[in-house]
Amino acid sequence: MTAVEQSIEAAPAQTCLPDGFQVQIDMRCARHGDLRYLVGGSPTRLLRMSDAALGMTSDDGRIAVCDNATRRLARSLLDSGIANPRPMFGPQAHEVTIVVPVRDNQAGVDRLLAAVSGTPVIVVDDGSRTPIVVNDPAVKVIRSERNRGPSAARNVGAAMATTEFVAFLDSDVVPSADWLTVLLGHFSDPSVAVVAPRIVGLNWSQAHGNDSGPGLAERYENGWSSLDMGPDEAAVVPSTPVAYVPSAAMVVRRNVFCGFDESLRVAEDVDVCWRMHEAGWRIRYDPVARVSHDHRTDLRSVLSRRRYYGTGAARLAELHGNRAAPVVMSIPMAVAVGALLTRTKIGTALAMIILAQVAFRLRRRLGDLPQAPLVAAQMTGRAAGFGLLQAAGAICRHYWPVALILAIISARFRKLAIEVAIAEGAVSWVRQVIADPATPTLGPVKYMLMHRLDDLAYGAGLWQGVVERRDVGALRPVLRP
Repeated sequence: MTAVEQSIEAAPAQTCLPDGFQVQIDMRCARHGDLRYLVGGSPTRLLRMSDAALGMTSDDGRIAVCDNATRRLARSLLDSGIANPRPMFGPQAHEVTIVVPVRDNQAGVDRLLAAVSGTPVIVVDDGSRTPIVVNDPAVKVIRSERNRGPSAARNVGAAMATTEFVAFLDSDVVPSADWLTVLLGHFSDPSVAVVAPRIVGLNWSQAHGNDSGPGLAERYENGWSSLDMGPDEAAVVPSTPVAYVPSAAMVVRRNVFCGFDESLRVAEDVDVCWRMHEAGWRIRYDPVARVSHDHRTDLRSVLSRRRYYGTGAARLAELHGNRAAPVVMSIPMAVAVGALLTRTKIGTALAMIILAQVAFRLRRRLGDLPQAPLVAAQMTGRAAGFGLLQAAGAICRHYWPVALILAIISARFRKLAIEVAIAEGAVSWVRQVIADPATPTLGPVKYMLMHRLDDLAYGAGLWQGVVERRDVGALRPVLRP
């Protein structure tokens, strides 16, 4: 029986936060520090804090759970995405078993085991041509004579574990010393089933043992890897900025974890996150905990991996429907974005009319929020900007074969496509550098070159998957009323 055929235990109806648990309101949601009105989350929403709720909240937005009222308030803020958890306690490292799926990477296993010494480890050798050898008697090694894929290997290791929690680590990662301490605290929330760290690039000299500077492809991977979910902590929810977390490094609550779909050799992490979410369990991403990944260093392997990731989109669309859509937008916003992309006076006028209507409806929903007209205008502008970026990304990434054909036969579209590719790349670079100043230095021109090659590779894989599966679900946009 594959993991996808197993039933998923639903999250308990009552997921009470324990006494002593704390949450922190994201103060970016409080305009001018006023906690009475909170605007944020994904999708964006407005929360009005009552006098009673304000009385439970410190001036800096911290709430400590101590009774049913604070429990309900903390849970509401967490689920809205306007607050983040600040657990004060959690399981210990000895309650975790690390499962390492590996094929033909003895050096990586040796390096990883040195970094996690003292924690129970199960190494699953997934059909290595030369069997993996571990001399530490405390490490259990399970060998499969044939390669079944990382999903099956992880499931085999998890089934052998007896601890309450299981940490999945790929053989090409190295966790920081405190990664488990940071992550395990989240499990003091009984509704949390999966927690993941930030995955960053392994230092060049540490990975390769020399002083040579990294090349362009490696510098891009170190700053913009598809495994790196970014510098901001978040709840992991489909159709949000952090829609999944990579299986290269994650910790799960073993007795409720649904297991990986063994029919998937790519996108299995996306699938498992979405299935756990559908069952009512919560997933957290905490970038304070860090795990370093030995990234690919040459252009060919980097782009080949991106193409491989793209092939999983068609299968995700089969399994999860609209959640795998390349574009999700309201119909009015889609019309406005399309009108703006025409770059005509009539198109611009039509877009302004639609956006004004959107802002007006939003203003009415904001009620007595201070400076409501300004907030409505700002939120509408951000939504339009995000819509434009989403459309530009789709043109350059998901639909680039169609865009290429249109560019060949239409000089007007060719000019638009070039402008869109440059503008989207520039905005993406600026947003990343502002959000995470520690991002390895890569100038805008070199970044845009790599970003566009990344898009071409992923899009090629996406279309390959669509053709192979004869299902266009991964290309179908979702337009909502």
